[in-house]
Amino acid sequence: MSTTTLPPITPLTKKDFQTDQEVRWCPGCGDYAILSAVQSVFPELGIKRENFVVVSGIGCSSRFPYYMNTFGFHTIHGRAPAVATGIKALRPDLEVWLATGDGDALSIGGNHTIHMLRRNVGIKVLLFNNRIYGLTKGQYSPTSELNKKSKSTPFGSLDRPFNPLSLAIGAEATFVARSVDVFQGHLKETLKHAAAHKGSAFVEILQNCNIFNDGAWFSLTEREARSEHVIQLEHGKPLVFGKNRDKGIRMSGLDMEIVQLGNGVTEKDLLVHDAHHLQAAYAFQLSQMEKRPGFPTPIGVLRSWEDVPRYEDVMNQQINEVIAKRGAGDLTKLLRAGDTWEVK
Repeated sequence: MSTTTLPPITPLTKKDFQTDQEVRWCPGCGDYAILSAVQSVFPELGIKRENFVVVSGIGCSSRFPYYMNTFGFHTIHGRAPAVATGIKALRPDLEVWLATGDGDALSIGGNHTIHMLRRNVGIKVLLFNNRIYGLTKGQYSPTSELNKKSKSTPFGSLDRPFNPLSLAIGAEATFVARSVDVFQGHLKETLKHAAAHKGSAFVEILQNCNIFNDGAWFSLTEREARSEHVIQLEHGKPLVFGKNRDKGIRMSGLDMEIVQLGNGVTEKDLLVHDAHHLQAAYAFQLSQMEKRPGFPTPIGVLRSWEDVPRYEDVMNQQINEVIAKRGAGDLTKLLRAGDTWEVK
C-alpha cells in the first residue's frame, strides 16, 4: 500500500504580503508604521493568503488594499463597511479587514460603521485617526479637537469631536481597542487580539499626519511624557501608570479617581482591568477617561465580549432553515409573482 506524502507547507512571511506597488504616502506618515505592523502580523495568523480580503473607502488610509498582497476592494467614500459586510455575509470563511480613516468612517460613513458594529459582523476594522482630512489637504474631521484651526475652520472648529471608542462601545461593538502607530510592539499585539475575536473588532490607531496635522498625538508619543500620559490596559492587571509606576486608578462610588501609591495605598486597592466585563458601561468609562484633567489615555483592549453571535452565522442559518422548509426557490417565479404588466 503506497502513501502520498504532501509537500510541507511553506510558512508565510511579511514579504508575502507586500505588493509591487509604490507606496505613495507622504514621507514620515504614520500609515507606513501601520502597514508594516499588519504585514508582519498576517503571516502569524495561520490563514492562507488567498483567504484575506482588505476593504477600504476613501482617504489616505484607503490606499491600503493596493499595498497588501491579498484580495481587496477600494470602495467609495464611507461605504467600505457595507461592502465588507456583503463579503463576510456571503463568504464567512474569508478573513475580512477594513482600513478606514476618521473622516471616512465617522463622517459620511458613520451610519454604516454603527450598523456594522451593532450587527457584530466578523470584520476587523482599523480606524486610522490623525484628527484631520489628509487626502483633501487639511480640513477638520469628526475627531478634530474643539477650536481646531484648519483650512475649513480658519477661526476654529465649533464641533465637539467624536470619541471613536465611545462611539463603538455605544453601538455595542463586541471588541474595542486602541493603539498608536509608533508603538509597534503594542500595535502588533493589539492586532493579534483583534484577529482572534470572532465578531466585529474595532481598533482605533492613533497616527500622525506630519503634513497637515503634525504632532496630533505628541503628548502621548513623546518619549519623556509617554509614561505619564498613557495607561496600558492588560486584562486581569491593576490600572497603574506613571514614570515610576506610582499612580493608579480606583473606583470611588460610580466614578474613577487617580491615587498615589504609597502611604497605605497599594495595587490591591486599584481597579483591575476586566476586558470581558458583561456591562459595556465599564469600557465606556475607560474610553472617556482621557477627557478628565490629569487622567491618562488608555491603550489596549477596552472590551472583548464573545457571547454574541456573528451576523453572518445567524443570517446563513436562517437561509438554510428556510431552504429546508420551502426549497431552494425559483428566481423567475419570484420575479413574476404578484401583479405583473406586459408593456407593448
